[in-house]
Amino acid sequence: MTMGDNKNQMLQHNQVFDVSVNMPPQGGSKCFDDDGRLKRTGTVWTASAHIITAVIGSGVLSLAWAIAQLGWVAGPAVMFLFSLVTYYTSTLLSACYRSGDSDTGKRNYTYMDAVQSNLGGVKVKICGYVQYLNLFGVAIGYTIASAISMMAIKRSNCFHKSGGKDPCHINSNPYMIAFGIVEIIFSQIPDFDQLWWLSIVAAVMSFTYSTIGLGLGIAKVAETGTIMGSMTGISIGTVSETEKMWRSFQALGDIAFAYSYSLILIEIQDTVRSPPSEAKTMKKATTISVAVTTLFYMLCGCMGYAAFGDLAPGNLLTGFGFYNPYWLLDIANVAIVVHLVGAYQVYCQPLFAFVEKAAAKKYPDSEFISREIKIPVPGLGHCNLNLFRLVWRTAFVIVTTVISMLLPFFNDVVGLLGAVGFWPLTVYFPVEMYIAQKRIPKWSTRWLCLQILSVACLIITIAAAAGSIAGVISDLKTYKPFKTSY
Repeated sequence: MTMGDNKNQMLQHNQVFDVSVNMPPQGGSKCFDDDGRLKRTGTVWTASAHIITAVIGSGVLSLAWAIAQLGWVAGPAVMFLFSLVTYYTSTLLSACYRSGDSDTGKRNYTYMDAVQSNLGGVKVKICGYVQYLNLFGVAIGYTIASAISMMAIKRSNCFHKSGGKDPCHINSNPYMIAFGIVEIIFSQIPDFDQLWWLSIVAAVMSFTYSTIGLGLGIAKVAETGTIMGSMTGISIGTVSETEKMWRSFQALGDIAFAYSYSLILIEIQDTVRSPPSEAKTMKKATTISVAVTTLFYMLCGCMGYAAFGDLAPGNLLTGFGFYNPYWLLDIANVAIVVHLVGAYQVYCQPLFAFVEKAAAKKYPDSEFISREIKIPVPGLGHCNLNLFRLVWRTAFVIVTTVISMLLPFFNDVVGLLGAVGFWPLTVYFPVEMYIAQKRIPKWSTRWLCLQILSVACLIITIAAAAGSIAGVISDLKTYKPFKTSY
């Protein structure tokens, strides 16, 4: 399929903010699914690759720091708890892909559609604002993380050449701009289903840098012969009691961010073929991906803490806990950048699609919005260029890049994003939709258990957001816009 075959594809495939068009079932055939759309081809493995691409992002690199704030007991326990909550609420959410019957009910193409079908009313708008604000924030977080990794390559080579004598301060702005230019090009890919190859490349890269981080942590522990750290985390004295409290709360946000992918789960589920039912396939994909990511997170976070103890850096591969072998660090940081290029697109496509769908609906006769210009590409046939897509997506990338240059605080931004998105998107809406879909009676044991889970996660979210905001305020005291060097 060429890039954006026609304008109908753009209007039909990307049903994001509005309710899905309830097309009459067409029984399915060799070429079409029961909703009249082209046959979906996704499997457990492609869905797992999409999830792993979304989950094992820059969040993994802050986990050693997060465990350092919480200690050997609370750190791994909190991580395991978040994985269980994410897995459970993801299975609740995947059950809401179809309204009514899980095999033949009306499909909900996006997270927003699922909320509209099951809850409706003002909750749809609230969900929309939270989801798209979170996606916008993730784009900023990934731009910051990629720039830090690119600078780390430059710095590690600079340290190597000077023998550690040169402090090698580097301005982050050119690297953020370079990442933005690459994203402008990739953002012209019109649809989510055409990103499968980018997801698989990105998933491989995430394993590459996570494995290198893990290997370096093990090597450091083997070299020193001691496991650093304590049962209760960073000691009072190294930080004040108040700082310890805020840092512990921020650590919760960092761990929550490391698991956040619920906001694109329905979009991923909409790429999966059936039979078996999409909910069963997604349950398997969720099991595989959450198990794999939790194992990786435990290993990377715990080995990083074991290697550095209280001094664990905010970003394991760029905080210069490790200096050698410098070429291995370079490989890891290149892998991070490649992964983040892919992850940025996986997260931003639903937002791109929503704006394009809304614009096409409001101005159905506008050639600027609907016209596809065929551009021949030697050896590849042709690709379709849409002027509105070009202008809007380019403007979006420019805005996220400029904001990243204004607020380049990796740990604080990651913690705040994790906190803001975790409760509403990962817990509250999936729980409420599941209760509505399965008609669980109010005050029944199951209803009470689900509400207790939701309230407990809300308390964690408020604490994590408070910790991250305290961190941003602290950073702003010593910060000059556009002049940040590392």
